Amino acid sequence: MTDVEQPRSAVETESCRPPALTHLALFVRFLRFGAMAFGGPVAQIAMIRRELVEEERWIAGDRFNKLLAVMQVLPGPEAHELCVHLGIRAKGRWGGVLAGLGFMLPGLLLMLALAWAYTRLPMRSGPLGAIFLGVQAAVLAVVVRAVHRIGAHILHDRWLWAVAIGAGAATFAGASFWIVLPSAGIVYALASAGRRGLAAGVIAAAIGLTLLVGTPQPMSEMGSAARSVAAPTAWALFWAGLKGGLLTFGGAYTAIPFIRHDTVGKGWTTDAAFLDGLGLSSVLPAPLVIFATFVGWMSGGLTGALAITAGMFLPAFAFSLIFYERLEAVIESKRLQSFLTGVAASVVGVIAVTIVDLAQGHAARTSSLAASALIAAVALAVLYRWKSKLATPAVLAVGAALGLASLSAG
Repeated sequence: MTDVEQPRSAVETESCRPPALTHLALFVRFLRFGAMAFGGPVAQIAMIRRELVEEERWIAGDRFNKLLAVMQVLPGPEAHELCVHLGIRAKGRWGGVLAGLGFMLPGLLLMLALAWAYTRLPMRSGPLGAIFLGVQAAVLAVVVRAVHRIGAHILHDRWLWAVAIGAGAATFAGASFWIVLPSAGIVYALASAGRRGLAAGVIAAAIGLTLLVGTPQPMSEMGSAARSVAAPTAWALFWAGLKGGLLTFGGAYTAIPFIRHDTVGKGWTTDAAFLDGLGLSSVLPAPLVIFATFVGWMSGGLTGALAITAGMFLPAFAFSLIFYERLEAVIESKRLQSFLTGVAASVVGVIAVTIVDLAQGHAARTSSLAASALIAAVALAVLYRWKSKLATPAVLAVGAALGLASLSAG
């Protein structure tokens, strides 16, 4: 018996349940999943589905599909949240903690090792500098493709497009995320329900609140080099990660603007290091949000890396640990769905602005704008034509090779 009452769907039978495992065996099982979690969330979810649903029948297929739909509505990396949920199903809430830790541990340890090495190598000059500049150009293409994919999934009516464009414009002007995102969710929920007058009132109130509290540094003014500022505290980096974890709607790439705003925007690290962290996270067996670990190390060393990671992953643990028995009710609430859909649409606009800003910063750093443009164009062409989990690692490798070749040509 576990310490959590196990909900059952009408079609689920007693044959669809996890096997009897010790806590250690459960941890090792999900540790193995973590070590094989290459290829991003689609590949990770497919691996979990194949082994735990189709082969071992931990949970019925229709129930798994409904659970996945709930996880896609909530913020956080879906594959990690599924592991936590299935761990709770097997061994109660401690099982959920162990499953989540097992899934994230391999990627976390690898990223910590890479961040340590990065700070001890000449990354801004010579062959390594050229390689990473090439990778950065390819990473921009990866993010563009990801945002297009996210937008195609989310922006399915004119109101969502309007929300995304408005949120992007507000963010470019420097409006706070804490005003833009909830306002976008409320505006879309009201507009989609035909209450357009109230929606206009919310927009006016959001503009007024922004003018009242003032605007922080606009994204377009974030420097590409870290300013001389005091080192961040562990709490500040934990808070930055927590905000990123709570605002990750529609895929891990949507955490990018929030983590960047709270690290690069405060002068704790640079856009160059930020893009390098994104590139490294794309080839590790881990949820993509593990890039926050790298950014945390660049901002505050090992302590900073662990603090921002804890904040980033806390919501992914908390939703299942706290609301395990009631998670599926989320998908039945139409009002909550409309609000979250509006927030997700606004995040698409925010990250589009972030891409433009990152591209401008990269253009200012590269010694050959033509070479960077060529790398990005080739990477985009490959990503749009090659539908494979190997596409991202391949374009990053191409970016590294072309970056090195550009140094030799120069």
